[in-house]
Amino acid sequence: MSHSKTNPGNFFEDFTLGQVIEHATPRTITEGDRALYGAIYPSRFALPSSAEFAASVGLSAHPVEELIGFHVAFGKTVPDVSLNAVANLGYAECRFHLPVVPGDTLRTRSEVIGLKENSNGRTGVVWVRSTATNQRGETALDWARWVMVHKRDAEAPAPETVVPELAAVVEPGALVVPAGLDFTQYDAAAAGEPHRLGDYEVGEKIDHVDGVTLTDAEHMMATRLWQNTAKVHFNTQARPDGKRLVYGGHIISLARALSFNGLANAQLIAAINAGSHVAPAFAGDTVHAWSEVLDKADDLAPGVGALRLRLVATRGRDESMTLRREDKKYAEGVLLDLDYWALVPR
Repeated sequence: MSHSKTNPGNFFEDFTLGQVIEHATPRTITEGDRALYGAIYPSRFALPSSAEFAASVGLSAHPVEELIGFHVAFGKTVPDVSLNAVANLGYAECRFHLPVVPGDTLRTRSEVIGLKENSNGRTGVVWVRSTATNQRGETALDWARWVMVHKRDAEAPAPETVVPELAAVVEPGALVVPAGLDFTQYDAAAAGEPHRLGDYEVGEKIDHVDGVTLTDAEHMMATRLWQNTAKVHFNTQARPDGKRLVYGGHIISLARALSFNGLANAQLIAAINAGSHVAPAFAGDTVHAWSEVLDKADDLAPGVGALRLRLVATRGRDESMTLRREDKKYAEGVLLDLDYWALVPR
């Protein structure tokens, strides 16, 4: 049996510092992506839901949710970066440079910016910086992430350890506000809530109340939609426990959609500062979410400010909204800890 034409994916020892990978299969975003996203996630944000609302705030082309662009661009990287991953460990320095609109074609390239073999000698951590560009060659979004990857051969020598320095937060001055965005005539009734930038206090926590129970069918459909081929999401033989692992991005989108209740005016994600998939999620788990206001930025564009938010997804509802225990470890039930900037009306 010949395997010379098939791709088993890269293992830890296949990565080299500075290596640039051009990922296959550019993908054109369509209105079908918007419809399917709404079928999979209970998202109700006015801007991606209503072309009229988008136009009223200065965006004549009707953008899709930022996370559609993120998932599509991220999915491109999976066959080359994380096909043999144990886990996706975190994100940093993710900026959304341009709204993605139907008709845009995204393609992604990644550069290896860090390597560190784990002490067990069987796995290692790979850091990459990925950039998604549209059909005009403009950057739509870029981000860094790090992933734990299996070694093919435990005896393979360890590379020199290089751990990149990544910013803990995207500074407000580095946030990219879409050209023409103007919230001065913002329709709060259409958006669904009256709360503006000044109504939120740093340190405030918001329980988003609603929960959604995960099913295998939905998370696999979502993951296929983004052409993410990681075996652990589809193949029950890929994990010792025989369960399909839910793609971490599915939890991000679910939590973001649930956050509408209390943050309906957080219309656009401008940046993801940091993200950790704290614990695995599986079909049957019921996901709830809460948010904490970490910071605020004023006057980014006419009528536009930004909230820095910690979005936490939990298995079951945590009415105490506890992120960490006294020993500083994550509290039981925390699935996702995501730190991001959202553009809101002032």
